[in-house]
Parts: sequence; C-alpha cells; structure tokens
Amino acid sequence: MNCSFSHFLVGFTTESRRLPLGIDIEIKMSKSIKLLSLQYNQINESDTFSSGDIVEGRVVLEVIKEIKVKSFFVKLTGDAHVSWTEGSGDDETSYSDHERYFKLKQYFIQESSKKDGPVISPGCHVFPFRFQLPQQDMPPSFKGMHGWVKYVLTVKLSRPWKSTSAAQTELNFVLRNYGTNDHLLQPQSGTEDKKIKLFGSGKMSLAVKAEKTGYMQGETIRVFVDIDNSSSRNVRLKYSLKQLQTFIADKSTNRGFKYIVKETRDRIPSGEKSKFIVDIKLPHDLTVTFENCRILKVQYELKVYLDVSFASDPEVKFPVVILPAGQQCPPWQGQPGGFQPYPPPQPNLVPYPGELPPPPAGLYHNLYDPTVLPFPGTAAGVYPNPHAIQPGFLLAPSAPVYDPNQSTKESTPNVPY
Repeated sequence: MNCSFSHFLVGFTTESRRLPLGIDIEIKMSKSIKLLSLQYNQINESDTFSSGDIVEGRVVLEVIKEIKVKSFFVKLTGDAHVSWTEGSGDDETSYSDHERYFKLKQYFIQESSKKDGPVISPGCHVFPFRFQLPQQDMPPSFKGMHGWVKYVLTVKLSRPWKSTSAAQTELNFVLRNYGTNDHLLQPQSGTEDKKIKLFGSGKMSLAVKAEKTGYMQGETIRVFVDIDNSSSRNVRLKYSLKQLQTFIADKSTNRGFKYIVKETRDRIPSGEKSKFIVDIKLPHDLTVTFENCRILKVQYELKVYLDVSFASDPEVKFPVVILPAGQQCPPWQGQPGGFQPYPPPQPNLVPYPGELPPPPAGLYHNLYDPTVLPFPGTAAGVYPNPHAIQPGFLLAPSAPVYDPNQSTKESTPNVPY
C-alpha cells in the first residue's frame, strides 16, 4: 500500500492537525520505523464525541526494514486527575487523586512470551480500529487549575530489547443533550438593602431578576436590575459571571475560580432610581456545568452588586447552570408579572425553598444541595514461527477489551499531553 496521503514529520515529538477525515497524529520513529500515524474520523463539524458514539480510524505504520514485534495495540481511555501542593518546606503537603471511567483496547498483535514472535516486513501497513464510547454518565473534557478530565487515544508498539514507540491524541468529549430540566426553567430573583452609616447617610436597595437558571453554550443571560439609591453616596452597578472549580483529594478540597465576564456599568447618583437590563453573551465553547465527577466539579455563579466606596457592597448572587449547546431552555412562562424577589440568598447560594420546586433526580441533581454548591461548609465527597505481515495487509482487529473497573488510585499516565 502506498502511504502517499499527506503526512508531516515532527522529529521525535507528537503533533496534531485537522484533516477532512479526522485527526492525524504522527511520530517519526527510529532507523527501522519511519512513521507511526494515528488517525480518527471526525463525526461532526465541531469534532466532538459523546457517550455511545463510535470512534474509528486507522493506524499507519511505515517500516524501513523488518522488525520483530512484542505487542502492538491501540487503546481509548477516559480519566480524571487532580493534584496540588499546599505549604512549603517541611510543611509542604501534596494531594492527588485519579478516577478512571473506562479503558478500551484493541490488539493488532497480541503480546506473546514466545522467543520467536511475529515480524513486520518493510513497507506501509494500515491497521483499522473501532471503539464505542460507553453508555454511561461521564464528565466532559476539561482542563482546570489543579486537574483535568481527558479522553485519549493511544497507539503503542513494543519490540524486544527496544524502547516502546507510541503516539496519542485527545478526543473532545461533550455531554449529550438529555432534554430540559424543569427546575432550570424557572426565574431567580433576589433583593439586598444597605444602610449607609460611614461617610454618608440613607440607604440603597438592589433588586435583581434572572429569566431562568439554565442557559446553553452561546446563549445570552438576561438580567433585570432595579436600583433605588436613597443614600447620600454615589454608587456604580457591577456584575460578574464566575466559573467555580472544585478539586477533591484525600478528603481535602481546593477551590478556584476564573471570571468569564466582569463588567462595570452606569453610575447611579445619590437620590436617583434606575432600571437596567444586563445581557451577558456566553461563549460557544464554555465548559458546561458538571457535578458527575467524584474529584472535580465545575459550576457557575452570577453576581450583581453595587460598588460603594469605603463600605461593603450590597450584592445578589445566583447559581447558573451552563448546558450543552442544543439544549435550549426557554424562559419560564409561569406567573411572575414583574419583580417577585424572595429573601436574599444565603452565602452558599441555596435558593429560597418557597420559590422553586425540589429538583428532579438526574442531570445536575446536586444543584441545590447545600453540601455541594458552590462553596459548601463541609467538604463534598471525596481513580511459532515468525509471521511476516505483508505491505498493505489489513489485519483483522481483535475484540475491544472493555475494562471499566480500573483502580481509581492509579498514577497519572506517564505520557506527554
């Protein structure tokens, strides 16, 4: 078989690029192996995969001279990993944990202890592979401050008395559209009053209403803000959307955040009332909310507040759920008829129980659990003769090995990402 289709050689490193048929990963090998190429087929324009999808492609091996082979396989794995260090010197403590969701493996050449194993003759050889992602609840691909969730394709070629040759690429795994969750359609509202006692007098009030709780990637969050500044101070409206990242290992929790949006709006002079409509456009590639990982969670918080100099800022916070694109949640069509604020939310962002029904079991089932979202008072939860393979021969693949019960405590794979 001729290996004339487009390749790029990258020395002894691995790189990737987008091709019409998928993703091609190649590595220039040794004096005996000219090329090891791993390619999977894209199944959609966004180059994403979800549970139950088929992952298929081919491994291309170009050999300059005959080589003996100990084993040759391709595998697909799904893993989450967290790690961080606290303290310094003698007080330094490291935390880490690992969770494996699945490992699928397809052998092209089974590992053998026989002295005379199979050989591969010079030329270009194509080995097709095919996997099906498990139909199970798994978190999306994610890279955070102290951890990640990755779905990786790896090909490995082992030879007697030689170092292992390998190439790999990551799949972009996204959550599938599971339909609308009713509790994510309902509006959220809150109020906050503040009396000015230092460097001024009077009071100010802030009333905020969001159309709903769940928004899909690329959608616009619309927020209605009503401000009554009956104080002697000037104030300024500000708002932000934060991504909250929670990492759990060894019964310890590390939390971080990053701003998706942080904006300053108009000045509200002393003695004036103002109404605002705030629109926040969500990025199309924003990581969705997920809580279905034992060691890593991603959630979001919307905060609207008044910036008051030399005083604490009155603020209203809401949890926001980011949904996969295509899972549109239309605004709730129930009663509110204007502002219907409930008492201010508690610091842990648990909504007032009289306003929203209990969430159904299923996706985002922990959204309103006070021990989970988003900064709980307690830690939440705690991975017989040589057989010459001729050029162009398509070796019949073995059955993929599905092993979901891998240890959750295994070390981080020693491969470059």
